[in-house]
Amino acid sequence: MKVLIVEDEPYAQKELARLLVQTGVELDIMACTDSVEDSIEWLQLNPMPDLIFMDIQLADGISFEIFRKVRVTAPVIFTTAFDQYAIQAFKVNSIDYLLKPIKLNELTDALHKLKDLSDQYSRVSVSPEPIDIDKLVKSLRPEFKSRFMIRLGDQYKVVDTAEIAYFKAEDNEVVMVTISNRSYIIDHSLDELSQLLDPARFFRISRGYIVGIHSVARVSKYFNSRLLLELQPDAGEKVLISRVKVQEFLKWMDR
Repeated sequence: MKVLIVEDEPYAQKELARLLVQTGVELDIMACTDSVEDSIEWLQLNPMPDLIFMDIQLADGISFEIFRKVRVTAPVIFTTAFDQYAIQAFKVNSIDYLLKPIKLNELTDALHKLKDLSDQYSRVSVSPEPIDIDKLVKSLRPEFKSRFMIRLGDQYKVVDTAEIAYFKAEDNEVVMVTISNRSYIIDHSLDELSQLLDPARFFRISRGYIVGIHSVARVSKYFNSRLLLELQPDAGEKVLISRVKVQEFLKWMDR
């Protein structure tokens, strides 16, 4: 089976390729493309693969833009950070979706599903109607939180997300720190916040921090290929980004 991987993160490309080998399914990875533009060019110049693994958010846009320029007849398995409710809205040529981080058993199940559907390719992989890309793209964008309601004794305070510098885990609690250096304990975990916050404005740099784009005052190289962040307001401790997240973080900063 000839496979194309559309994924803009080198680490994610390698990890998916590694997991594909572990499934035991005989596969030939034809190429890995990392952008909408490169994917369109590759698909125009090469035979259609038997299967495409496609991330949704690429370096230069949303991968559905590929369908505007190329008639994709191969089945697609989406790899995405979006939850299963959002993914239902964009089943374009899709036989399945895999939530990141990808698990070996779910990847294996998706490949077995493809094998089971092999005699139905014409019905599964070809869309009979023109794809409404604008509608699909709109469905991709969930309603991110625009404000938080903070309880202060018998009163409530509304904090707009534009006022938030960063969130940090502290003594089994999550603290919201505002640009004006006010701190509030909130009821959400960092895992929950990762789903609620706009990824264009907030980035989870570690298990203990989610930072806002405007809170990053300085980025410096640090020991063992990590990065050291200087946050504003000051976090009062070293805030580090692991080597695994460095490239993703730099790309986020450069958007």
